[in-house]
Parts: sequence; C-alpha cells; structure tokens
Amino acid sequence: MMLEAKNIHKTYNNGKKDLQVLKGIDINIEKGKFVAIVGPSGAGKSTLLHILGGLDIPTEGRVVFEGEDIYELSDSALSRARNEKFGFVFQFYHLLPEFTVLENVMMPALINRKIAGSQSQKLKDLGLGLLKKAGLENRASHFPSQLSGGEKQRVAIVRGLINQPKLLLCDEPTGNLDSHTGEGIISLIKEIKSEIQMAVVLVTHNLELAKTADRVYHLRDGVLEH
Repeated sequence: MMLEAKNIHKTYNNGKKDLQVLKGIDINIEKGKFVAIVGPSGAGKSTLLHILGGLDIPTEGRVVFEGEDIYELSDSALSRARNEKFGFVFQFYHLLPEFTVLENVMMPALINRKIAGSQSQKLKDLGLGLLKKAGLENRASHFPSQLSGGEKQRVAIVRGLINQPKLLLCDEPTGNLDSHTGEGIISLIKEIKSEIQMAVVLVTHNLELAKTADRVYHLRDGVLEH
C-alpha cells in the first residue's frame, strides 16, 4: 500500500468551542490508482487532503506513506517529502504572476535544489515536454495573466507533475471551470497518471467527475463512506 491514513481526527477551536471536522477516518491509496472523495462544501474534504499530503497536522491519527509516518519526520524531511514525492493542484491555481508559464512549471523542482548547467536544460526539456502533453507548448513564454482559466489549471497540473510525484493531490481542480473544460482537466490527469503510474486523490463536489475514478468515497459529517 502506498499510503495508509488511520483514525484521522481533526478538531479546530475558535476560542469558544471545539469544531470536530474529521471523525476517525481510515483510507488506503494504492499505487497507480485514481481515488475521488466527494462531499458538499464545508464537509472537510480539503482538510483531509491537506493532512494526507503533509500540509496540515491531524489532531489524532497517522498518515503512513511508503511505510513511514510522515508526521514523525523532521520539518525539513517532511518538506522534502512534500516537494519530491507529492504533487499538489489547487482550485485557484496559485501561479506566480511575475514568472512565465515555463518558470512556474519548473519552480517546484528548483526549490531546495541547486540546479545548473545540463541539469537546468534537462529540467527545461521536461517542463516543455509536459506542457506539450497539456497542449500548452506555445504558451511556455507567456505569463499567467495571458492565459484562460482552463489554461491556468493545466499549467498548475503540469507544475504539480514536474517532480514526477508518486501521489498527486487535487483540491477541486475543476471548481472554477465550465463542465467541458473540467472534463478535459480530468482527462489530462488520468492520461499522465497512466503514463507514470502515480496515484491520484481528487476531492470534488462534482459527482459526475468523481465517477470516472477507480474508487469513490463520500465524506459526510466528518466520516468517510465507501
């Protein structure tokens, strides 16, 4: 099993009372599988995704990735694991406006690494190759402000893939897009997933999109149901 989350609880305190968002969730993610988690807004889908990816600490429970509890790692080791093993795609793109499309795509590979010379060229070639798969090879030198919403999301997906992660975590990646463009985004994710045998976890409120996954979970009242 690539990833196992066991008895995940998450409680927030607003200063007056505790709000229990996740209530003892168990989920297993196998290598190369596409898993969808659906539920209404406010159900805790994003919170669960962030915990699975090492972005948020559970109040209780364990997240074991390739046999190692990620929340027992040092801060630097967890940061390195997030950067090298996990890819992230968010609803609002989070592209850096002052950098070109290709520079945005390359950014995760440049973080915490010293890349120069031939390595830099290999990274550019990889980024351009991924952009070509996404139909964006002619946009490499453009800036985010020059792109449509669908193009920005495809750039965000390519950026999430630049380190060739073992697990891609997608948080409502089609939420800002029309249905046709959203379907194209999911098709792109599935195509690249098959090529590099990564696992994908998609959280969405769109049940129709979720049905294309290998397995669908429903998050209701802090509990995950098959």
